[in-house]
Amino acid sequence: MFLELVATFVIGFGAAGLILILNWISGRRLPRALLPIGAGFAMIGFTVWSEYNWYPRTLSQLPEDVVVLVEIEKTAFYQPWSYLKPYVDRFAAVDVARALRNENQPDQVIVPLYFMGRWAPGSEVPVLVDCAESRRADMADGMEFDDQGAPVDAAWVTLEEGDPLLEAVCT
Repeated sequence: MFLELVATFVIGFGAAGLILILNWISGRRLPRALLPIGAGFAMIGFTVWSEYNWYPRTLSQLPEDVVVLVEIEKTAFYQPWSYLKPYVDRFAAVDVARALRNENQPDQVIVPLYFMGRWAPGSEVPVLVDCAESRRADMADGMEFDDQGAPVDAAWVTLEEGDPLLEAVCT
């Protein structure tokens, strides 16, 4: 966030410098108001670009086997352009390449879920998915398993048919 703020100010100073050079070339014929207006538009433009390109930039840094489960778009009154086209502010994804399976429990898979937010640190949560029963359980600290590898004290959450997590992990 700090580096993006610094980049915004650098863009503003760069735009102001370019306007000063254009004013000098034109023989000082440009209106004085063009300098702050141009710098302001450059900084707003960079901010808009950065908001809309955060999601594709973040996706490009994830491994190929990561499947996006849900995208959460944002609109805000202080960002009027977001009402024309909302931008992705947060998303959840699963890494199917890191799935762990147990021969004794073939319908149960442990996968890492990623939760990423624009101004929040990303987090990884291991989840146990039961493909046969269409349910999932968060792997809280201290989850115990029996001798066959079945969870003993899992807090199961039923998933609806067609849930993106089930489709990504179980197919």
